[in-house]
Amino acid sequence: MSRKAAVVALTALAPISWGSTYFVTTEFLPPDRPLFTGLMRALPAGLLLLALTRKLPQGAWWGKAAVLGALNIGAFFPLLFLAAYRLPGGVAAVVGSVGPLFVVGLAALFLGDKPTAKSLITAIAAAFGVSLVVLKAGAALDALGVVAGLLSALSMSAGVVFTKRWGRPEGVGALALTGWQLTAGGLIILPIAFLIEGAPPALTGTNLAGYAYLAFGNTAISYFLWFRGIERLSASSATLLGPLSPLTAAIIGWAALGQALGPVQIVGMVIAFGATLAGQLSPRPPKVPQIETFGLTEKNAQEVSMDLEGSAMRR
Repeated sequence: MSRKAAVVALTALAPISWGSTYFVTTEFLPPDRPLFTGLMRALPAGLLLLALTRKLPQGAWWGKAAVLGALNIGAFFPLLFLAAYRLPGGVAAVVGSVGPLFVVGLAALFLGDKPTAKSLITAIAAAFGVSLVVLKAGAALDALGVVAGLLSALSMSAGVVFTKRWGRPEGVGALALTGWQLTAGGLIILPIAFLIEGAPPALTGTNLAGYAYLAFGNTAISYFLWFRGIERLSASSATLLGPLSPLTAAIIGWAALGQALGPVQIVGMVIAFGATLAGQLSPRPPKVPQIETFGLTEKNAQEVSMDLEGSAMRR
């Protein structure tokens, strides 16, 4: 396995893990507490990573960590949950699947990455494939839910692009940077959750097990792999792994909840997965013409080549 393939495989574990969120939420957690769930996902995980790494931001990174925490966690979670509660699950997933298109535009604006036909086609194909998997006939649309879904996708996409743009400070590992963002995001969600949902609910052992999985496996480890992957992959390659999340959710729903997967859903999975794979393929570098050296050393061959080029220019 090549180095890039290993990075892609590890990074893909993050959206695959996020695909289990719906199952865990519906089967293990108290109902109607989306903001509290977001808080329990982010803040304990962030504090744990801070305790493990024992590193705090310095200088300008206090502000950068707060911005990244807001984009990737603090704004993303509430908007995502608002969309999920206002829209049918399939519609919310489709609205969120436009993220790769947002990344293409934001990467051009902030990273100087020019949009290519391949990046646009794969992003559109991924969204189309996801729509085939999760959309159902007669799905209702809610204006506020659609806006929240689009803003959540935009927030996460901006988080990907700015994570790529800023990197991380010298001497600070990806684990510490993950802890900064999760803590900042959790602190943003904290007052919102208490103002809107009130005091925390009484928790059972099952609830605690579900929150423990979400906080540590689904968030601390997954976001570490995600941010680590963003550093090593292009922004568009990383975000095109996102469709693995709704695909995983559909497979878990079929396997664990008895939800049907018909031919249309299977075709959609193939299209979305194919687009995800295509987004990871690097373009072939152009072939460099080889100059026959006729036994000359590499240095002399280069000198001869330069002389030939100069002669051609003088003509």
